[in-house]
Amino acid sequence: MYLTRFRVNTGRTDARRLLEAPHRLHGAVNMSFPDLPSRDGSGPRVLWRVDRNSTAETLLYVVSPNRPDLTHLVEQAGWPAADGLGWTTFDYDGFLTGLAEGSTWAFRLTANPVHNIRHEDHKEGERTQRVAHKTPYHQLRWLLDRQEKSGFEIVAKPPERRLLDHGDEHELVVRDQRPLQFNRPPAKDRRQDVRFTRVTYDGRLRVTDPDVLRRTLTHGLGKAKAYGCGLMTLAPLTRADG
Repeated sequence: MYLTRFRVNTGRTDARRLLEAPHRLHGAVNMSFPDLPSRDGSGPRVLWRVDRNSTAETLLYVVSPNRPDLTHLVEQAGWPAADGLGWTTFDYDGFLTGLAEGSTWAFRLTANPVHNIRHEDHKEGERTQRVAHKTPYHQLRWLLDRQEKSGFEIVAKPPERRLLDHGDEHELVVRDQRPLQFNRPPAKDRRQDVRFTRVTYDGRLRVTDPDVLRRTLTHGLGKAKAYGCGLMTLAPLTRADG
């Protein structure tokens, strides 16, 4: 497995177009691989995420079974005249293998928190409707409900650091909620537009099952993985985190 970081040149028109159109960026990421891995769920898949850390720093992260070639992205959305490749790829296997039960990490996840509902007028056997969680409370609950099956637990916040009596028990924040809607060719009817809500989680977690967490980090978490959701990355805790 490989983890790749690409810095986007947001001063370029083509870069801004890619950032505003998840299906186009999905296609650009896929073009980085001569042979895409199967998406039948039998193995790791290509995952990506955009982190807008500041006006001057927008980063594209890609996790993939094969080493990518992002030359075309440099030409389209990077700094083609600058020295170096324009992206950095790390061997991810060593990091994944080293994950140990009980270790704690800072994490970031961009995801599509949804749930299924059934209207009163739904007939027996009719499919339920998938809808987005829209409030921070339910978006937090969505991740907390999945932590055990994903190989980790969110670290509890000490009582003296909690700002609320309820809903502030964990080292977890949700931010940057963004509803997205776009047309994916060849569909022409707006009723066929792709619609989903994307949010970003920052927090601290403790590894409970390294094998399961490795699968979460390489297979993704939740829906809309093709559109920049599902990629969780870990980082060592700093003294300020502690």
